[in-house]
Amino acid sequence: MASIGVPAEIKRDEQRVALTPDAVRELVGQGMDVRIQAGAGLGAGFSDDQFGAAGGRLVNAEEAWAAHLVVKVKEPQPEEFAFLRPDLVLFTYLHLAAYQDVGRALLAAGTTAVAYETVQLEDGSLPLLAPMSEIAGRLAAQVGAHLLEKPHGGRGILLGGCTGVKPARVLVLGAGSVGWNAARIAAAMDGEVYLLDRSPQKLRSLDTYRQGRLVSLISSPSLIERLVPETDLLIGAVLTAGGRAPTLVSEELVRQMRPGSVVVDVAIDQGGCIATSRETTHTDPVHSLHGVQHYAVGNMPGAVPFTSTEALVSVTLPYILAIAGRGLVEAVTDRPELVSGLNTIDGSVCHPSVARALGVANRHPMACLR
Repeated sequence: MASIGVPAEIKRDEQRVALTPDAVRELVGQGMDVRIQAGAGLGAGFSDDQFGAAGGRLVNAEEAWAAHLVVKVKEPQPEEFAFLRPDLVLFTYLHLAAYQDVGRALLAAGTTAVAYETVQLEDGSLPLLAPMSEIAGRLAAQVGAHLLEKPHGGRGILLGGCTGVKPARVLVLGAGSVGWNAARIAAAMDGEVYLLDRSPQKLRSLDTYRQGRLVSLISSPSLIERLVPETDLLIGAVLTAGGRAPTLVSEELVRQMRPGSVVVDVAIDQGGCIATSRETTHTDPVHSLHGVQHYAVGNMPGAVPFTSTEALVSVTLPYILAIAGRGLVEAVTDRPELVSGLNTIDGSVCHPSVARALGVANRHPMACLR
């Protein structure tokens, strides 16, 4: 019988859980042994009784990690490195370019690690990252509007302005799922929004849905240099799948922003795209530098754990069923997009962007699976 373990998340302020009771019921119905660490779902609003009624076995952390397939939300924390082992398949968000100590621990343990954020379809889309990106983008506009308020250290600007008073200027770097959602929510709040991306095709595809004071522009270093100093809310939303985010805004540009302006760097879990960003937490989310408020929480969707858990499990469950039910090799054959999700196998890195970030050799994943 295939065993699936769901440990409680121990990353600071992380309240999400990797499975819902409904998902557990479906997995158990397929003949799988699902082990839920007691209390794992409480932060997301799911009780132990609900998991038990769905057929899950309530266990301690050691028993959850002892399963053949462990599904999580966030990367293993240092306290969990001792649970990593060669016969373990770990399925979670990893972001190894930003969390290189995790990558080294996975390699040392010989663990097979499949990263949600690098599973990629033929059209280039990232199906397991998309729901969290959507949520993070929407939160970015919401958080940014909040931080512009004077009691929270901002300039004292209402994002949408009011009759006779101009709105805040919002600059969004990147028109992927994060950036588009951030831009459209900010525009719906009546902000003056500039959405930048290097791809004319991407901007053209979004233009049909544009509304409010939303302007899309082809990104360039000179354009960023002109816009940043006049920006009230700067949202970083660039992504290199599996790799470190490029730095698009220098410290000197941040110095030129007006006191009380706000930076929300959603790319922080890939290293950040604003030079002055450093990862923060939900408990202590903001740091100020050069008079600019910086919000760079590495697990933004964790602020809304019920919504985030439901959204995440809706897309991960088919892959969990495939891996647990048929084994990783057959799952990759049936769902070829999983190949790009393979980050480490048996002490080797098998994703080129991750290998570059870690400074190690890259092996083809199918060679590692043999």
